[in-house]
Amino acid sequence: MEEQIQQKTELAAEPKRLFSNGDLRKLIIPLIIEQLLVVMVGMADTIMISGVGEEAVSGVSLVDTVTVLLINVFTAMATGGAVVSGHYIGQKREERACKAADQLVLFTLVSSFAIMMVLLVAHQFILSHVFGRIDANVMENAKIYLLITGVSLPFLSVYNACAALFRAMGNSRISMMISLLMNVINITGNAILIYGAGIGVAGAAIATLVSRIVASVVILVLLRQEKRQIHLSKKFEWRFNRHLVKKILHIGIPNGLENSMFQLGKILVLSLVTSFGTTAIAANAVCNSVGLFQILPGSALSLAVVTVVSQCVGAGDYGQVTYYTKKLMFLTHVFMIVTNLVVVLGCPLIVMAYNLTPETGKLTTEILIYHAVCCMVIWPSSFTLPNALRASNDVKFTMIVAIVSMWVCRIGFSYVLAKFLGWGVFGVWVAMTIDWLCRAVCFVTRFVRGKWKLQRI
Repeated sequence: MEEQIQQKTELAAEPKRLFSNGDLRKLIIPLIIEQLLVVMVGMADTIMISGVGEEAVSGVSLVDTVTVLLINVFTAMATGGAVVSGHYIGQKREERACKAADQLVLFTLVSSFAIMMVLLVAHQFILSHVFGRIDANVMENAKIYLLITGVSLPFLSVYNACAALFRAMGNSRISMMISLLMNVINITGNAILIYGAGIGVAGAAIATLVSRIVASVVILVLLRQEKRQIHLSKKFEWRFNRHLVKKILHIGIPNGLENSMFQLGKILVLSLVTSFGTTAIAANAVCNSVGLFQILPGSALSLAVVTVVSQCVGAGDYGQVTYYTKKLMFLTHVFMIVTNLVVVLGCPLIVMAYNLTPETGKLTTEILIYHAVCCMVIWPSSFTLPNALRASNDVKFTMIVAIVSMWVCRIGFSYVLAKFLGWGVFGVWVAMTIDWLCRAVCFVTRFVRGKWKLQRI
């Protein structure tokens, strides 16, 4: 009798987990595949364009650095909407989650269209003032790529918002399938336009534009289906709801500022890289492209953290926030180790695939190996862990740490190591990992002390 009572007590004491292992698998596996497909789009562009020449690769890389700055802003807004919707799901207020979804899509559409117009009008000013004096062929390729891909920003921002909402309800399979469609369109378009039509950088840009248009239309249609836990209203209202927009921006603005400053830092550092010549620019471009693959599982797990933690916070269960954060951090380290070992072993093949000169190939290999080691050890605490803090509304702390660390460590040490000590582009990558280390120490300390539990919207 006593044993039965003890067993019942233990069962009662054990908390009911909001996400089973099966739920996590259904969320994480499609996210990893989706991130792989996203990275493949970028790598496919770079590899296919490499056949045109290193000037084309460099031009596309420079533009990507600018557009990623803008994309990060929209992604931050999408994260804000996903967190707010996730909180409402955790509170069992699904109707309110749908209203938040409406506001997220409306806000991202309007803001991204405005930014697109500015980008198209001021493209010459942006390229010349951000990157300074660069090779004329590189500048021409950059201009063509920026003008065409700039048109795709509203479509991409809407896609990101809708994909974030699907993830917020634990359905990452939809965004994975659409990402697959986008990838197929992009690669097919590249093959036809770059090699078939022979229009080089313009072909890659057009393929990217078409793939993003199709993806945004498909995901909007799917999110309007009322059977979904979160869906867009049948009669879409073109009016802002101050209360909901304020909630979204409470998460989105600090996150957006953080991401923008982070990318701005990369642009400032890139202007330093361009001073080292075409070899350094090309090596940096390839490493940036492959580097996305190196952090791929971490990026996927970071998205999963937002979904899981936001629902736990909405349910008011901070014990489960800690439990799932630790569990997902462990998985991130495991996946990062496996992925980066593959990259290190495949460095010779990577150099061959990008058609690099011997000098550029040697520099690229050195950077990739160093980056792989840091990805395995430091990256998860620097980027996956803060997503748990953001999903818990602790957005101001993560923003301040990231911005200060970026200016002091990434930019400051880039000039010290790369320019004054003569390490060149390799010094820029070392400075980047010093930034990671600083962020990791701050975020781990914050999480362990538990002050994030006191934050409210």
